[in-house]
Amino acid sequence: MAIKRALVSVSDKSGIVEFCRELCALGVEVISTGGTKSLLAKEGVPVIGISDVTGFPEILDGRVKTLHPAVHSGLLAVRDSEEHQQQMKELGLDYIDLVVVNLYPFQETIAKPDVTYEDAIENIDIGGPTMLRSAAKNHAFVSVVVDAADYGSVLEEIKAEGDTTLETRKRLAAKVFRHTGSYDALISDYLSNVLGDPLPERMTVTYEKIQDLRYGENPHQKAAFYRKPLAPEGTLTTAEQLHGKELSYNNINDANAALLIVKEFDEPAVVAVKHMNPCGVGTGASIYEAYEKAYQADPTSIFGGIVAANRIIDGDTANLLSQIFLEIVLAPGFTEEALEILTKKKNIRLLKMGEFGSSKDRASQFVVTSIDGGMVVQESDVHAVEEADLKVVTDRQPTPEELKQLLFGWKVVKHVKSNAIVLAADNMTVGVGAGQMNRVGSAKIAIEQAGEKAKGSVLASDAFFPMGDTVELAAKAGITAVIQPGGSIKDEESIKVANEYGIAMVFTGVRHFKH
Repeated sequence: MAIKRALVSVSDKSGIVEFCRELCALGVEVISTGGTKSLLAKEGVPVIGISDVTGFPEILDGRVKTLHPAVHSGLLAVRDSEEHQQQMKELGLDYIDLVVVNLYPFQETIAKPDVTYEDAIENIDIGGPTMLRSAAKNHAFVSVVVDAADYGSVLEEIKAEGDTTLETRKRLAAKVFRHTGSYDALISDYLSNVLGDPLPERMTVTYEKIQDLRYGENPHQKAAFYRKPLAPEGTLTTAEQLHGKELSYNNINDANAALLIVKEFDEPAVVAVKHMNPCGVGTGASIYEAYEKAYQADPTSIFGGIVAANRIIDGDTANLLSQIFLEIVLAPGFTEEALEILTKKKNIRLLKMGEFGSSKDRASQFVVTSIDGGMVVQESDVHAVEEADLKVVTDRQPTPEELKQLLFGWKVVKHVKSNAIVLAADNMTVGVGAGQMNRVGSAKIAIEQAGEKAKGSVLASDAFFPMGDTVELAAKAGITAVIQPGGSIKDEESIKVANEYGIAMVFTGVRHFKH
């Protein structure tokens, strides 16, 4: 078969004039609608109006124009069915061999900060998805193009053979159903959010590929990096890579962990991450001072790690960063001097994030985690504790400095894998215990890492103490204050031990499990 008639109706008109001009040169009859028809006619491309095919005007402000048997019979007719051939002949209907359609810009519309509900609804395409689905279903006979990136290859095949190959039509049909599925998912998500129902009875999520990755967590695992539609600025999906190799699967996960932690802080802060856990966090009067503290927190583990900063990296800080091997440095930006220094290191990845603010500015989103046979969905943990939220439960009140360090430790511990213990002093982590099967085990790791720095530090725990043994351990290490959620049936045991050693203890009333 040869492509003789094409139906063209696009919102994004990039390249459509040139494409249709080429089709006409190949003897293909072009049918079109509305604005697309006007553009083609203006550019001198021979075009037939849809009303000339349907014998019916475009009505209701263009809402109804292609929803007509003369269109869909031409798309859906099975070409090798004698019955279909006879019906088409008896009714004077013609086949449509090629459909070129892209949809009303729903995503672009709802991305506008001042979009109204009425504007959003008006930009839900009906006729476009219907034509696409009809053509894609009948891909045994009909070619369907939804992506301007396919114009060139489709033209090449038509020039060579007069038609596309079945393999190409299958590929294009699959792309159509991915496209319309994504389009509908975005609409349903928008409406669910408008209704305040973010966890409906059915959930369809849609993402667009940013890039293929060399492999996943390990070389034998396939992987790719996807972006959610309307992803906010200041996320990894919108970052600009200024230097270095492509990001790996593990790089992306670690960098995201570092970014989420550094967003906890308004003051200059630097976070170093290894294997999804912070190995060093520091704040200071400048980003230089913050990095010095993050480095000193654990000079061993930071090697080969990911560093996130919430201020522009300057030359002095870049000089420090360049002294060790780091996989990634991400920050709102880099000075020219900093880039000159850091780009001398061939393999370091530099990510410019733009301004990303703090977690206080970040609305809670829903986090999807795959499980075998399904997924679980939850709100992201953006809960923040203020000084006024704290309840002192011991005889001794924390000093102002202890209180400052307790709140610092609390911001960090929520991002450490449970069971989680963080020791903090002088606006830096001095010990981190992560992912142990019991809380005492995490405390022992944090205290051992801190060494002499444990004396005079404070301890943050992501969940309550089931008994007083962790407080006992903390007291013997010289820790002076503790912050924890409270809520154990044995809270009094922990409080009693704290009082015996003169430790100040505060409850937050909120836990931060992170699995």
